[in-house]
Amino acid sequence: MKHLFVVFALFFAMSLNAQKPETLVLIKTPMGDITAKLYNDTPKHRDNFIKLVNEGWYEGSPFHRVINNFMIQGGGNANGQQDPGYTIDAEILPQYFHKKGALAAARMGDNVNPQRKSSGSQFYIVQGQKYDANNLAMSSSRSGVSYTDEQKNAYSTLGGTPHLDGAYTVFGEVVSGFEVIDKIAAVQTGRMDRPVEEVTMSIEILE
Repeated sequence: MKHLFVVFALFFAMSLNAQKPETLVLIKTPMGDITAKLYNDTPKHRDNFIKLVNEGWYEGSPFHRVINNFMIQGGGNANGQQDPGYTIDAEILPQYFHKKGALAAARMGDNVNPQRKSSGSQFYIVQGQKYDANNLAMSSSRSGVSYTDEQKNAYSTLGGTPHLDGAYTVFGEVVSGFEVIDKIAAVQTGRMDRPVEEVTMSIEILE
């Protein structure tokens, strides 16, 4: 009886999570605003991101790594602290992939982080590039990741970075402000892909 109660409670919690509206966040930058939604299916990353935003962690935070046709990365606070000192268990799900606008968690490499745990605050937004069927098939054969027709269409029309699929947690996606991603990705960079002129952000919860 106790076992049945636990199963029912778990099912009930999952049902509530599935019905909960997705949280929207507004990322403000000098080059424009980006609106993104956080997936309910990655609750550890969602809740941690919301916590950091509410604490003001990202206020004045710089995009410290920018690579055109790849991604824009930020996550350290304005005081130069790169992370809050903890990691988040991986929530890598096949339905969430690295299409353009994907919001994903950065992490240490597999050699020191075989469980693929995410940084407590570092994230990146995918810009990427378009992949035709042949190139995507080659990427799939190397990674072992299979794609639905919908995902193949997204990579061929919107673009992205498929070689990251299955290795990093994607916990949200951009819903508006794609042109801002392109503007930030195109800035002049110097050592370690850091923008020569700093691009900062502030983030707020919309709902």
